[in-house]
Amino acid sequence: MSVKIRLSRHGRKNAPFYHIVVADSRAPRDGRFIERLGVYDPTLQPARIELDMDKSIQWLNNGAQPTNTVRRILSYKGVLLRRHLLKGVAKGAFDNDELERRFSKWMEEKQTKVDAAAKAVVDKKEQEGAKRHEAEVKVNEARRAAIEEKRKAQQAEEEAKRQAEAEAAKAATADAAAATEGEAPKDAE
Repeated sequence: MSVKIRLSRHGRKNAPFYHIVVADSRAPRDGRFIERLGVYDPTLQPARIELDMDKSIQWLNNGAQPTNTVRRILSYKGVLLRRHLLKGVAKGAFDNDELERRFSKWMEEKQTKVDAAAKAVVDKKEQEGAKRHEAEVKVNEARRAAIEEKRKAQQAEEEAKRQAEAEAAKAATADAAAATEGEAPKDAE
């Protein structure tokens, strides 16, 4: 029986969520498995990975072959490094204290890199948000200016209409006054 460490897909459409499982290579992807080692959620930034390191090392030592994706996950979490260091302890190259010191040093460096990458993602999102905000402010200012210009044009048009009406009314009054002056002498005769 060939044993694989692989991903078993769960979650809904367009929102994958994976279990990291040990399964017979002939079993279906999401089917029967021997043991669940952890979870992998790639939808988050950075991806959430929970993994039982001791069980993973045990299965690797027993001959389970990880798929390419799971191999990268195991490497990312330090399982492959720890297994390598354990082989060094077994050969007598160094002791358990040295193993823990080397592994903790590697984990600290890895965590620093992950934190820097996460901070870069957050900073990039903030910068994009600031750019979108500035663009939105410019668009809103342009809209306000256009509305104000349109309002001023309407006011000028209304003022011109009022002046034309006032002039027409003056002209009508002057014509009426001239007509009454012209009629009055005729009546007097």
